Amino acid sequence: MANKKLSEAKNAKNDEFYTQYEDIQREVNAYLEYNPDVFRGKTILLPCDDPEWSNFTRFFAQNFENFGLKKLISTSFAYESKNFKEGYQLSFFETESPEYDEDKTKTHGKIFTLTRDSNKSGAIDIDDLEWHYLEGDGDFRSDEVKALRDEADIIVTNPPFSLYRDFIDWIFEKEKKFIIIGNKNSVTYKEVFPLIMNNKMWSGKTGWGGGMWFETKNPADVDKVVNGINMKNVSSVWFSNIEHGKRHEPLSLMTMADNVKFSKHKEVRDKGYSHYDNYDGIEVPFTDAIPSDYDGIMGVPISFLEKYCPEQFEILGMCENLDLYGLKTKVYTTQECQDRYFELFGKKGTYDLNAAGVVDGIKVYQRILIRKRVQE
Repeated sequence: MANKKLSEAKNAKNDEFYTQYEDIQREVNAYLEYNPDVFRGKTILLPCDDPEWSNFTRFFAQNFENFGLKKLISTSFAYESKNFKEGYQLSFFETESPEYDEDKTKTHGKIFTLTRDSNKSGAIDIDDLEWHYLEGDGDFRSDEVKALRDEADIIVTNPPFSLYRDFIDWIFEKEKKFIIIGNKNSVTYKEVFPLIMNNKMWSGKTGWGGGMWFETKNPADVDKVVNGINMKNVSSVWFSNIEHGKRHEPLSLMTMADNVKFSKHKEVRDKGYSHYDNYDGIEVPFTDAIPSDYDGIMGVPISFLEKYCPEQFEILGMCENLDLYGLKTKVYTTQECQDRYFELFGKKGTYDLNAAGVVDGIKVYQRILIRKRVQE
């Protein structure tokens, strides 16, 4: 029986990663440091949540008055609608409530709201949360939760990674402000990268190194146990369209000559900067090796976005993703695809590698194409 459960857990799609309180606090504080009134008078929606257990709900409920919130809304997804059902647990908050319904708790989502000092304690806090069952299962794509989205000013959550593209579309359908978690590689999605390129979405404050640690309910996929809690490291980062100070801190860079001489990266010291074979630009394999005195196109790692300052650089495109340039909206020949790419980035070549960057005949890793902004 134990082996069967482990097998089922491995086959299920596990999107149940619970964000740590201190990670939420650290990220949100960056927006408050930049603008202390960023949440004042605002309605915050926490979709894709488990309000009884969620640190998102706890954090914003405990800081309701400090932030000057108008309203907090948190919704959950019904147990029977989840792909991954391991570790499901009812809270006493629910089972001891007159609202509790044994059948509904499996098939319906829940909504928690906070607007007032309901228990007359003299403060609005987590003890004043009020709840009831939703009409449906709490899917963020339902009309019921869409109405809550439309009411909200800011959306904060860790959405299911398997539905991340849908979630981004859902947010931008109504152009809402947001602070969310996503997989690092999501920046390469055709639904996401144009938003980043056009400065409609950017990296949060928290650094990209090392991934993020989450509590996981999947006993078959645990990286470490901390105080009896199963933890999983996931290659994920924060994204937002709310300003924070780090976003406007320019990178301190060396000249090309100084990089070749002093860079900590042996690859740069040994080889310098190679031009791509198939278009006009240079390969820059490390963000801290971007030369300060090069004015042309540069291909940099996607982790550059962690350090991206829009006043210092402009993002022009991305290697290896023809979708971004409308090249897969109809059937094109390979040559037509390459011709269109070269219209954008110059130098023609003879390589049939889906417009990936090529150096000395070898395809390099996926790169973001940038150029230094002209300082006025």
